[in-house]
Amino acid sequence: MVLNILLLLAGFVLLIFGATKLVDAASSLASRLGVPNIVIGLTIVAFGTSAPELVVNVFASLSNSTELVLGNVLGSNIFNGLGILGITALIYPLSVKTNTTWLEIPLSFLAALTVLVIANDIYLDGSPLNAISRTDGIILLLFFSVFLVYNLTIAKSGQSDEETPTEHYTYTKAILFILLGLAGLVLGGRLIVTSAVSIAQNFGLSERIIGLTIVSIGTSLPELATSVVAVRKRNVDIAIGNVVGSNIFNIFFILGISTVITPLEVNPVSTPDILVNLFSSLLLFTFIFTGRGRQLARWEGGVLLSLYVAYLVFLLT
Repeated sequence: MVLNILLLLAGFVLLIFGATKLVDAASSLASRLGVPNIVIGLTIVAFGTSAPELVVNVFASLSNSTELVLGNVLGSNIFNGLGILGITALIYPLSVKTNTTWLEIPLSFLAALTVLVIANDIYLDGSPLNAISRTDGIILLLFFSVFLVYNLTIAKSGQSDEETPTEHYTYTKAILFILLGLAGLVLGGRLIVTSAVSIAQNFGLSERIIGLTIVSIGTSLPELATSVVAVRKRNVDIAIGNVVGSNIFNIFFILGISTVITPLEVNPVSTPDILVNLFSSLLLFTFIFTGRGRQLARWEGGVLLSLYVAYLVFLLT
């Protein structure tokens, strides 16, 4: 048991180290090749912060640990929407720009609603079981392609003024760090999946619970770090945009890729998690549109964080 816990922690360290090095090196290489800064931010950096969830889910899908797949996606989104936004809004109120308000937050809500629809075959189609099929996965990836084109269109039109800081590596160093980052992601993801499944079995917990708690929080640490650093620098729009974008990535891209690899059966006990994910998106949508000046206030951040703590208590009792 102790060994599995140490391997899990080592996996998180390798995973986050790998994601960081991969993003830094790929951004540096893209910058040297003349790729515009904003495109780097919307593609390489965005993919990089979601790389931990992606790698863990790919290994879980290949291992047929389907409860871990869905648990990690839903748990990450719930932690992002309630935990990370709650923490960052308590540090400093989060203001939201027009694109995020009218397009990205509603799209995040649509993504959560989509999961509810495709994971409820029993109620909607009268099927004998709930499942997210390869066809559903392909549909999610098509949604993701629309989101990606939207982001690139915004960048091309110059409507986004976000700057993405990049490291300045030589070509050799950048390629070396890309390979090192990929190795860290692969090894870390493998360690997390195998040790998490072992811990769940030893404690008598389901893979769903492990995915919703330990694994999802661990794989969301890059988003937490990015948002906290951004809000401390008063780049508050980056803080909320990072979280909303990550939630869209997690459902449309990561869940899409995972179910294309291995279709997953959805246990009925996952329905409350799907509903909490939908509720967290709806709550953010409500707070932004009912608040003053499209802002997430400190008291609203307190509500979000309190709800996340309550959800954890519900899961573990």
